[in-house]
Amino acid sequence: MECFAMEREAVDKFLEEGARERPAEEREFSEVYYRRRKSISAEPKICAGCRICEVVCSLRHEGAVDLERSRIFVKPNPFKGLFVPIVCHQCPDAPCYFACPESAIEIEGTLGAVLINEEKCTGCRLCGEACPFNVIRFREETSKAFKCDLCQGDPECVKWCPMNALGITEFGGEASK
Repeated sequence: MECFAMEREAVDKFLEEGARERPAEEREFSEVYYRRRKSISAEPKICAGCRICEVVCSLRHEGAVDLERSRIFVKPNPFKGLFVPIVCHQCPDAPCYFACPESAIEIEGTLGAVLINEEKCTGCRLCGEACPFNVIRFREETSKAFKCDLCQGDPECVKWCPMNALGITEFGGEASK
């Protein structure tokens, strides 16, 4: 029980100080793992494969419809007759965060979202190799990584999904009040 209390203190300290202020090499694994975080959840059994999520995502982030630059993508599974929306899971252990040698991947304090600072990114692609869901994409012309940023807490894909196949899930930390 004492171990849990020590971890809880580390998490509280992490939340008070703000995640962005400390580089990855100084951050404790437990601080990252037990952070309060939000993630987009997807239900393949409901998804119709319309790809509206991809359209609104690319419009929001790129200012144009460019499905190759969407942070969410829909993968058809013809064997099961499903469409599977693929998006960053905002992993509790954040392997991409710990893989980045440039500290270009940061953890946003309020949402707990794992974000890529494209200005710091050198295009080494180690984050993409570390990602267990292969959701980190790269701009070929700049060699910069990009992925879902949860639209700063108000994901367009969730709002626009006509089938309500997408939602927001909260994990970790203390329960919402």
